[in-house]
Amino acid sequence: MSETQEFSAFKLSGFLVLPIALGLAAIGVWLCNSSSRVIEILGIIAIALSGLSFLGFLTIQPNQARVLIFLGSYIGSIVNDGFWWVNPLASKQMVSLRVRNFNSDRLKVNDARGNPIEIGAVIVWRVVDTAKAIFDVDYYEKFVAIQSETAIRALAIRYPYDTGEEENASLRGNPDEIAKALRQEVQARLQVAGVEVVESRLSYLAYAPEIAQVMLRRQQAQAIIAARQQIIEGALSMVEMSLRRLSEQQLLELDQATKAAMVNNLLVVLTSEQNIQPVINAGSSGIESR
Repeated sequence: MSETQEFSAFKLSGFLVLPIALGLAAIGVWLCNSSSRVIEILGIIAIALSGLSFLGFLTIQPNQARVLIFLGSYIGSIVNDGFWWVNPLASKQMVSLRVRNFNSDRLKVNDARGNPIEIGAVIVWRVVDTAKAIFDVDYYEKFVAIQSETAIRALAIRYPYDTGEEENASLRGNPDEIAKALRQEVQARLQVAGVEVVESRLSYLAYAPEIAQVMLRRQQAQAIIAARQQIIEGALSMVEMSLRRLSEQQLLELDQATKAAMVNNLLVVLTSEQNIQPVINAGSSGIESR
């Protein structure tokens, strides 16, 4: 498929051509008052040319463009704002260059692990090539919507909803990385339409209702396990530090049985979720916890 490239159309300042068109109309009216049939015909021709020339005037607002088509051929685009005069016989199709948003619906799709999720995104885009937008795709605005949703689905099946591991990317855990990947995915699909993706972000992300409660309990269980692991690692470090300092400063002479009891008591105190009450055993050198 051959791509159409945008180029600037021939144009003149409207303020330059307007006096000429008005002067031609005035001359035509003056000639029409002549008694000569030939001169009168020339006057009518001058008025007709003046009226035709007025069809070539157009006004371009900022961030607006016009695509010119003459006898079925693309003859250029006008992207500069102002008052211009162009080929009066050319059709002039307006294209907005302003930044626009596409807010997708909530799409139901399976993530990389096969879990059904609902996902939505906001795509910020604008037209940067008017010729491609008009001639290389049908209804470029609809094209943007369809291809954006396709890109969102393609992204969702490449990443899991959540991994619980910092080194692995997920839809929920790495929003910046996902936004960058989504922008690249959408841009690759919209390049043919002369559209630039300015920004893209996930606007909605959740498990599908049929598994939402199950996955919530799973996340809670994973969070509890991770917290307990961190507590145990901290407790072991504190026990190790306590034994090392007692040994280095020679505060107590501990045999293996006493060390084992001390380690057991410290771990119970540090890892228990309930308040521990010490029990003093006067008959032995140790503190029991319960």
